[in-house]
Amino acid sequence: MNLEKIYQQTILEYSRRKELNREIENPTFAERGHNPNCGDDLTLEIKTDENGVITDAAFIGSGCAISTASMAMLIDLVKGKTLEEAKEKVNLFFKMMKQEEKLTSEESKKLGDAVLMEYVAQMPARVKCATLSWHSLKVIVEKSEK
Repeated sequence: MNLEKIYQQTILEYSRRKELNREIENPTFAERGHNPNCGDDLTLEIKTDENGVITDAAFIGSGCAISTASMAMLIDLVKGKTLEEAKEKVNLFFKMMKQEEKLTSEESKKLGDAVLMEYVAQMPARVKCATLSWHSLKVIVEKSEK
């Protein structure tokens, strides 16, 4: 199976993760992301414990396959991590999407399947779809630091 097929299959699998599209009771943080160009409208909800560990994460709303897959990848990556660790992943993701500098293999591993979104970086019209949830997480992390 070639890399493009793996990318397409993985995006579809993640975009179908309906168990992540739910409300969290009393989330610690919630941040809406909206992309009027594509119609994506997703709110990331996160619950943290007293140590800043993300104990639950989910989203509400709807979006295209790329935006919902990216959201699912993000959620899988940050559950069980601290907000500080989530911040590192956000920074790596944006570094990858900007394509100014190649990620090291160690950095790529830290992104898990989200590294496949690098293919979207080559499609300018879809970059906003892929980064929407990551912008929401970035805002949440910034709010937590205040």
